[in-house]
Amino acid sequence: MPLVPLPWLREHVDVPAGTTAEQLAADLVRVGLEEETIHTSGVTGPLVVGRVLAVTPEEQKNGKTINWCLVDVGAEHAPDTAPEGADEAATGLDYHPRGIVCGAHNFAPGDSVVVALSGAVLPGDFAIASRKTYGHISDGMICSSKELGLGEDHEGIIVLDDPPAPGTDALTLLGLAEEVMEINVTPDRGYCFSMRGIAREYAHSTGATFTDPGLVTPAGSAAQPPAATDDGFAIELADDAPIHDVPGCDRFVARIVRGIDPAAPTPDWMATRLRQAGMRPISLTVDVTNYVMLDLGQPLHAYDLASLAAPIVVRRARAGERLITLDDQKRTLDADDLLITDSPDGTGSRILGLAGVMGGAETEVGEATTDILIEAAHFDQITVARTARRHKLPSEAAKRFERGVDPALPAVAAQRVVDLLVELGGGTDDPAVTDVDQTTAPAPIALDAALPGRTAGVEYTPETVADTLRNLGAEVVPAAEESDGETGRRARRAPTLQVTPPTWRPDLGTPADLVEEVIRLQGYDQVPSVLPTAPPGRGLSARQRSRRRVADLLADAGLVQVLTYPFVAPGRRDELGLPAEDSRRRSVRLANPLSEAQPLMRTSVLETLVDAAVRNIGRGLTDVAVYELGLVTLPDGGTHLSPLPALGVRPTDADLDAVRAAVPDQPLHLAAVLTGNVVPASVHTSARAADYADAIDVVHRVAELLRVPLTVTADAERAPWHPGRCAQFSLTDGTVVGWAGELAPKVTQALDLPARTVALEITLGALLDAAPDAPTQFRAISTFPAAKEDIALVVADDVPAADLLATVREGAGELAEEVRLFDSYRGESLGAGRVSLAFSLRLRAADRTLKATDSAQVRDAVVALAGQRHGAELRS
Repeated sequence: MPLVPLPWLREHVDVPAGTTAEQLAADLVRVGLEEETIHTSGVTGPLVVGRVLAVTPEEQKNGKTINWCLVDVGAEHAPDTAPEGADEAATGLDYHPRGIVCGAHNFAPGDSVVVALSGAVLPGDFAIASRKTYGHISDGMICSSKELGLGEDHEGIIVLDDPPAPGTDALTLLGLAEEVMEINVTPDRGYCFSMRGIAREYAHSTGATFTDPGLVTPAGSAAQPPAATDDGFAIELADDAPIHDVPGCDRFVARIVRGIDPAAPTPDWMATRLRQAGMRPISLTVDVTNYVMLDLGQPLHAYDLASLAAPIVVRRARAGERLITLDDQKRTLDADDLLITDSPDGTGSRILGLAGVMGGAETEVGEATTDILIEAAHFDQITVARTARRHKLPSEAAKRFERGVDPALPAVAAQRVVDLLVELGGGTDDPAVTDVDQTTAPAPIALDAALPGRTAGVEYTPETVADTLRNLGAEVVPAAEESDGETGRRARRAPTLQVTPPTWRPDLGTPADLVEEVIRLQGYDQVPSVLPTAPPGRGLSARQRSRRRVADLLADAGLVQVLTYPFVAPGRRDELGLPAEDSRRRSVRLANPLSEAQPLMRTSVLETLVDAAVRNIGRGLTDVAVYELGLVTLPDGGTHLSPLPALGVRPTDADLDAVRAAVPDQPLHLAAVLTGNVVPASVHTSARAADYADAIDVVHRVAELLRVPLTVTADAERAPWHPGRCAQFSLTDGTVVGWAGELAPKVTQALDLPARTVALEITLGALLDAAPDAPTQFRAISTFPAAKEDIALVVADDVPAADLLATVREGAGELAEEVRLFDSYRGESLGAGRVSLAFSLRLRAADRTLKATDSAQVRDAVVALAGQRHGAELRS
């Protein structure tokens, strides 16, 4: 994120005096640049320039030598009393100097230094006060760069070049009093990674006068970069394998500066700005290239000219090539990497750097470099972005190139570097100039002048739209008018504008992009906030209402709804114990998964729901009951590769049909996992752990809510459930819709779930489809008393209780208001393989009070039908 010092910004745009960083942030947010934070130096209080008058070395008992210094800090900051032992007559001052103890030795009498006086606070909340040390009262501190947060140099204090008078405010001198704003730039606005771009946006927001330092001025002016010459350093653009039909490099400017003083320092003003922008000053040549990049937005690179061999060749990497980059890391290159190479053997075999990302160590500028070659090039965004991510090198250059850099800028930026190196480093501008330019002008865009207004709901006149885009830097002309082919008359419609975007906005390629710019620059505050009118309709569909009722039912039953990502690892099917031939192992594999560890789409909601249960248990919850309503993806054996419609045009109906056809079947499932206690312990009740019957009961309650009769098959076998403790549920037509029961021990162990965990999964979509469309019909409540009848039937123990319950309910007929199984008994008196199932019947008639004969008839009918179907006998 770019850092914006206000004094630097003022060089390009008229920022009113006294403008604070908060005010600047408010102005920039109107055009879409959000403030991230505002940085301060962390230095407060009196920090002044001091002139060293005397230095007395004193050796201490511990072997350390300290300096007792007399420092002139100006009359305004002079102490009331003289330092102990000071010879004030020798100072020539009419006020007292300060006595300060300092452990550094890189200064001498006459040098100007930075002094923190009593009351100052340095970074790290380090307060300065007069204190006795090494036998002296040290009245302040002479500061190093590290102590002021300006760098890492802690061995020597700051000695100022061309210093102002003693007592001058050093906070302002060193830029420590300035606020620096950090802004958040969206990926499509890479031009804002420069003072040039931010100044332009400030001008758009406030109407302030903006002077663009990146525009090539008319020929003949002093700022016009020189044209290419025949004797320029040889450059070859040889990208023979562009990764998306766009050359990796379409412009390369090379300039040469000779005779630079290698010892020339970076001026304080430039070093201060680099530090404020988050960069560490290194050397004059490197600092100048970084400074121009931050100022204009064009990344540059400097080579030691003596180490180069012409020609420089820009090409793709070859198999097996390696490079040691400036960070001293040896990197194996990929065939998609774009390289800068030179030709000691005439073949471009030596690699100089990763284009647009980072240079190599072999040709870097060193302490003895006097002649340099400056590279200012334009590289493809996608190529640079992939290389930076592939090698994990998020360099400052890569951040700009991957967002788009102005292809018209290289010559201007290179000239700026040349001028600064000549001015500050004593170098000489070599007249040889190289500029290989294969760039293409931005394509014009036809824009309906009424489109911005229709989009935003604001009346923008065609003149407003055209003027706004011109202020953006675009060229706007009326498009040629079309005439009616039959009558020859001009068609009546809103004017069409032909808009050519500026070179620094590669993100503008469609009318929609231009519409966004018009709305942004005219002000988002002009766009009215209008609540949409709710369309007429009947609200939720019956299916949607049923789904919500199921969710409410489960919540009332004590289950908590969760949502999980539908992505699973291939090993999850092994953990669930699915057989090799199980259809649930056949999954859709994502072409671009969020995680390579989970590339498959789930075929069962339990595959991901168990993770939520494990996570909650791992965080200390012992009683867990969670459920999820979600889609599963069931492939049909095809590839399910969706076609990609063209960008910038509305897909046709055929395109949309092809996309829909590629989507595999995705039925709605309901799954739940229960573990721990379903009934907690209390004063009057004992705890009861969840068992397979609770999972089965949940399915029954959902089916009853939807009024869908289910057939239950006991002792079903279905992974991941325990054989013999699993129930299968089917519709009346035999369609299997789910399973419920206890998870197998191997599954709970593999998933780190507690033993005896129970689960269920049903195809809820199938139940919703089978639910009757007619609304529920309620009967009038009978006012006559109810009769109760208990019937115990003895059957073979392989007869499902659910089947017998259905038979009892059918035999009881219309008089049965409620039929409930309340007891199951096995014993020697019944005989081996026999079980007694007891049913409670509540009988009631709507028109009369039932007699004993009515109850007897019901009992006889039930016993007869149960005997006929299941061989049941009435238990005596």
